[in-house]
Amino acid sequence: MSEFFNPEKGIWVWLSTLVDIVGLSILWTCLCLPLVTIGPATAALYYTVVKCVRGRESGAFGCYFRSFRQNFKVGFLAGLIVIPLALLLLGGHFIVRWYGTYLGGAAYVLYVAYYFALVLPGGVLCWLFPLLGRFEYNISGLFRTALQLTIAHLPSTVIVVLLTAQTAAFCIEQWWPAVFMPVFAMLLVSLFFEKIFQRHSPKAGSEDLQNTEE
Repeated sequence: MSEFFNPEKGIWVWLSTLVDIVGLSILWTCLCLPLVTIGPATAALYYTVVKCVRGRESGAFGCYFRSFRQNFKVGFLAGLIVIPLALLLLGGHFIVRWYGTYLGGAAYVLYVAYYFALVLPGGVLCWLFPLLGRFEYNISGLFRTALQLTIAHLPSTVIVVLLTAQTAAFCIEQWWPAVFMPVFAMLLVSLFFEKIFQRHSPKAGSEDLQNTEE
C-alpha cells in the first residue's frame, strides 16, 4: 500500500506528467497571446519539455519561468523581427492559394512553388526558439545559426515545418487541442532537434547549454 502512495512511482508519476503537459500547454498559449512574447514563451517551452517531460526532472513550472525570464530579452527582440515577416509570408500564402485555386493553370503552379519556397523561412522560424531555449545567443548569432541548421538538415527541417504547420492549423480549427498539443508538438520536434544539437555540440545537456537552474 505504501508503494501506491509513493509520489515518485506508479500512477502518481503519470498524473504529474499529465499535469505538466496540460499546464505547460495552457501557460504557453496564454503567454503567446500578446504575440510579442511568443519568442521567450516558445524557447522556455522547448527547454522545459526537454528537461522535465523527456528528462523527467521535477519542477516543470519553475523551470519554465526561469527559462522565460532568462530568454526574454533576446526572444522578445527576435519576436519583433519574425512576427511581421511571418504575417507577411502567411498573407502571401493565402493570396497565392486563392489565385491558384480559382484560376488554375500557371497560377496553381505559382501557388505550389510558393508553398515549397516557404520551407526555408519556415524552417528558420522553427529552429530559432528551440536554439534560444537550449543555448545562449545574441540576435545575429541566433538567426545565423538557425539558417545554417535549416539548410544543413533540410529533411528534418521539412518534417518539423509540416508538423508545426499542421499542429497550428489543428489548434486554430478546434480550440480544445491547445490544452495539450503545444507540449506534444514540442516533444516531437525535440526528437529531431536534440539529436542534431548533440551532433554539433557533444556536451549538449551540460555546461554548453543555458543553466536555467541558477
